[in-house]
Formats: sequence, C-alpha cells, structure tokens
Amino acid sequence: MLEPIQTITIFQKQPGPVIFSPGQVIFQEGQPGDCMYGVVEGKVDLLVNDRVVETIEAGNVFGTGVLIGIKNRTYTAIAKTDCKLASLDQARFLFAVQETPVFAIEVIRNYSERLNRLRQQELHS
Repeated sequence: MLEPIQTITIFQKQPGPVIFSPGQVIFQEGQPGDCMYGVVEGKVDLLVNDRVVETIEAGNVFGTGVLIGIKNRTYTAIAKTDCKLASLDQARFLFAVQETPVFAIEVIRNYSERLNRLRQQELHS
C-alpha cells in the first residue's frame, strides 16, 4: 500500500496548488463536484450537518466520492489552518491510476475508512 506521503506526491505533481485561509470553505455538503483534493500543507475540517466530524492533515486526500460515482459532496470541507491543496479532476485521477495502480487502492481505502467513520458518528449522535 502507498503511504500517505507517497500518495500526496501524486498531488504535488499537479499544476497550481490552491491556497485557502483558515475558515475558508473549500466545498459544501450537497454541492456537485468535479475534483478531489490532497492536503499538501495545513489542516482541513470535514463537517456533516455543520458539525466537525474529522480533521485531516497534510498527506491525506478528500472529496473522492465525486470521482467514483457519488453525485454531490457528502460533507463540507473548511480550511482549519492556512492550507495548500492540490486537486485531481477525473482525467488526472484516471491518469494517476494508470501510472500508479496502487494509488487507486489507497484512495478507495481512504474513502471507505472515512465513510465508515462518518456512519459510526451518525449512529452515535
């Protein structure tokens, strides 16, 4: 399996990282989306129903669902700190998967683990 550092290397190769300031909304729950993100620097809060359910740091990815068949964003992402994010749209995602097939497994594993955590938190709220 790829380690988060190796996964983020794929994102670091993408052109033009996007900078977000603390409190800035990256995307909102329910919005359509066309890319996933990798955290190159900083921390991002993930919220469901306006409640923080997870904070992710550099080396992690998020927003994957829209590239694997989920129509709209299932959570809100807000920069917790100054963040540098890289994105992959569908074409770049497919290219990364072709070039590094284990990347697909890592992304799906990350997505599945996050989905399980979100479901557990829903059950306990």
